[in-house]
Amino acid sequence: MSRTVRAGTPRIALAGNPNAGKTSIFNRLTGSTQKVGNYPGITVERHAGRLTLARSGEVEVLDVPGTYSLSSRSEEEQLATQAIVGLPPLERPDLVVVVVDATQLLRNLYLALQVIETDVPVVIALNMVDLLEQGGQKVDAEALSAACGVPVVPVSGLRGTGLDHLSAAVDEVLTRDDGSAAVELWAASGPLSEDIDAVRGTLPESWSGQENPTREDRRARSLALWALLSVDEDDELRDVPTAVRDCVLERRRAAEEAGREIESEIIRARYAWIDEHCTPALSSTAPKRKSLTGRLDAVMLNPVAGLLLFLAAMTVVFRSLFSWADPMIGWVEAGFGLLSEGVVTVMPESILRDFITEGLIAGVGGVVVFLPQILLLFLFIGLMEDTGYMARVAFLMDRVMKMVGLHGRAFVPMLSGFACAVPAILATRTMERRRDRMLTMMVVPLMSCSARLPVYTLLIAALYDPEQTILGFMSVQSALLVAMYLFSTLIALVAAAVLGRTVFKGPQVPLILELPPYRMPQWRSVLRMMFSRSAVFLREAGGVILVCTIALWALLSFPQEPALDVDYGAQRAEAEQTLSGDALAERFEAIDAAEAGEVFRKSYGARLGKSIEPSIEPLGFDWKIGIGLIGAFAAREVFVSTMGVVYGVSEEADEGSVPLREQIRGETWEDGRAVYTPLVGLSLMIFFALACQCMSTLAAVYRETGTWRWPVFMFVYMTGLAWIASFLVFQGGRLMGFE
Repeated sequence: MSRTVRAGTPRIALAGNPNAGKTSIFNRLTGSTQKVGNYPGITVERHAGRLTLARSGEVEVLDVPGTYSLSSRSEEEQLATQAIVGLPPLERPDLVVVVVDATQLLRNLYLALQVIETDVPVVIALNMVDLLEQGGQKVDAEALSAACGVPVVPVSGLRGTGLDHLSAAVDEVLTRDDGSAAVELWAASGPLSEDIDAVRGTLPESWSGQENPTREDRRARSLALWALLSVDEDDELRDVPTAVRDCVLERRRAAEEAGREIESEIIRARYAWIDEHCTPALSSTAPKRKSLTGRLDAVMLNPVAGLLLFLAAMTVVFRSLFSWADPMIGWVEAGFGLLSEGVVTVMPESILRDFITEGLIAGVGGVVVFLPQILLLFLFIGLMEDTGYMARVAFLMDRVMKMVGLHGRAFVPMLSGFACAVPAILATRTMERRRDRMLTMMVVPLMSCSARLPVYTLLIAALYDPEQTILGFMSVQSALLVAMYLFSTLIALVAAAVLGRTVFKGPQVPLILELPPYRMPQWRSVLRMMFSRSAVFLREAGGVILVCTIALWALLSFPQEPALDVDYGAQRAEAEQTLSGDALAERFEAIDAAEAGEVFRKSYGARLGKSIEPSIEPLGFDWKIGIGLIGAFAAREVFVSTMGVVYGVSEEADEGSVPLREQIRGETWEDGRAVYTPLVGLSLMIFFALACQCMSTLAAVYRETGTWRWPVFMFVYMTGLAWIASFLVFQGGRLMGFE
């Protein structure tokens, strides 16, 4: 007997454990029909695609975030439950395909059993059966289907086999009269049964989603079990009704007083059912031998050899982000430079031309210039995840990272922060728990990114003697550069420890992960992920960066044609009368630079720099440095070119500019004291190392969190930390007699 599929496009949720091959199957089923968006009201990515079935027609396939079970403590884990079960604001799917890793059968079946309990129609996709058979084992799919009461289809997401049978099974379940499972669920003990009934009585009607009283009762039972496993004093769940939360906490307290552990009772009962009903479907076909994965892990997980190999791998990643991307970044910058020159060629000089070239084109270029690093970062992350190496990285670094309140998965984003904080923040998506992601995001910008290097280079070269050495062999300049990177790393770890015990205070959840077998990466999936995530960055964070760039351009470009203190026209006329040839050209260039510097110093941005001088003078900075700090908010490396304009050197000034270094050395206060001294240089480098002088970073945090609360918090705490550290360095140095 068949049934009519609901009005509209049927929705299929694709669920499974992390590393079970769910995304590979999703990619093969949906092909080029995929779209990336966000879940309603949530900043987590939502991957959806279309699949055409013989009887059901076109259906929507939703790739649910990977989860080990429907028990959830974080918001993202709750999202997986909402998408599978159909809790508000998400709709109930018409069917759930649970992707099960055949090589980890019994543990993967725990999630499948939970989904079956919710009374949502289920099809099990038994993935990686080919890898299981290579290891000398076999799964009887028919026996497993009989035990679970749902269709079980062997597939290989890597090779693309069995997907036609999977589509046919899905089509059959969607169009038959009763798509729910008919298995006999495990029985709860007396006290646990009372706990379930108590919580079930507090569930809101909006959670039922059923019309049949019997099926509604089964669904309510599964939701009560979810609440008993998920709700506690420290969870991060949203939208849990107060009555449900209060009831669960009360039952937990009562169980503890009676010496019971509700979680253990539920988990043991489910695994006992799996052992009794599903284990017989798994059999051995050959003597078990040590697998390739086991042999590789003997090296990869070794405390010494594994760490050395990991450092080598991270060196490759870091090198690519820090230097291999440079040619591509240069091409992007050159392309936008040519575009800007083309506009200058065809348009007369005007405020509109300045807006297009310095505001709009520069703003778009400031977004696209990050693309090479972001693409490379996601390429390496995708490869490490697809091959199974990312789980080993987390395992290796977990012991170190948990000392500061994080776990091993935080290490890769923090290391990537040496190249650029923007892709590093996007890399925190590999971390499942929201608290860990937020904490990592808040400290990643403290790592000394490549944009700080031009500032360090300029100040070190201008203010420190290249002949001076430490211990007779290492120059002071080299030592300072190394020290800045070590300093930023230490501060980032300290900040993580402090924030993890205050703002993001919570229980330090142990790292629980599966070490999947090593496998060849699926390039199609890796490349699709790489480009889709980069597109999300360009679309969402890029818009914020563009608006900020235009606003900063306006701040530094107005008022137009201010009253100047010097008659530069008269200086040009005088030069024409007394000079000629190259000498005249050089004089005109100097006059143009001086005029641009004065116009710049009379801008609203310069006025703002003068207004903040009282707050930065205790750090050893004057108002001109203040203008540089404001300009550097567009990008830290802009500080160098901004100072070139301020001092009237050249708009093309860079960290290697000798005239700019000479201007810095000769700059004085009104009383004749030198503005720039080695102590001021150190104070300024400390400030740049710690301050959040990067609107792109703030935009990326906004994109990941969906609120301005956390970017504002980051800006305030990092700027405050930078001010305090610079104040202590400068004032402490003066008390010790340094200049």
